Amino acid sequence: MKIMAAASLMFLDRVDAGRKLAAALLDRRDQPACVALGIPRGGVIVAREVARVLNAPLEVILTHKLGAPQNPEWAIGAVSEEGAVLLDESLPPGWLPAHYLDQEIDRQRQEMARRAELYRRGRARLAVADQTAIVIDDGVATGSTLIAALRSVRAAGAAQVIAAAPVGPADVIARLQRDADRVIILTTPVAFSAVSRCYRDFDQVTDAEVIAALEL
Repeated sequence: MKIMAAASLMFLDRVDAGRKLAAALLDRRDQPACVALGIPRGGVIVAREVARVLNAPLEVILTHKLGAPQNPEWAIGAVSEEGAVLLDESLPPGWLPAHYLDQEIDRQRQEMARRAELYRRGRARLAVADQTAIVIDDGVATGSTLIAALRSVRAAGAAQVIAAAPVGPADVIARLQRDADRVIILTTPVAFSAVSRCYRDFDQVTDAEVIAALEL
């Protein structure tokens, strides 16, 4: 497996990050069996730039983090569009309140169903069987959401799976390696605290922006 990582780097915004990420993927440019898959919402904006540079089709891949009780921004795992659940291996047994996990999984599945209808507008998902699937997010924290996406495309028959993100902690790379043939993380800050700290502009992406990106 090939890993690309660098010291601290600042991105202007997700468009800038996508263009820099594309520069690390130029060996896949103009390859007929290659697709860029963006994790919504922000990952789709990054993936659009990668798709443009590589002349590859762009698709949305729906996975969603599972939030912790009382702190939904803290990911305790992720769920894929197919319903596969990935939990943080470090969670102590019995830590989650009774029935909380089932409720959170159901809530996120409903959100993914809403997004699937909104983003795809009735069209079929782009097939990844026998393709090089480049799975892209705007950053990695725990890695759960990206790993769930990697496993989804692997199960769908992708010939090669590439995990790509502008920023993430160095220790998450080993987790990504288990499910990706190649891992590209452009910057791995020594004192990683949040993805947003490596962006000057990290405003929340709207559904409308995702739809517009997918239509280009």
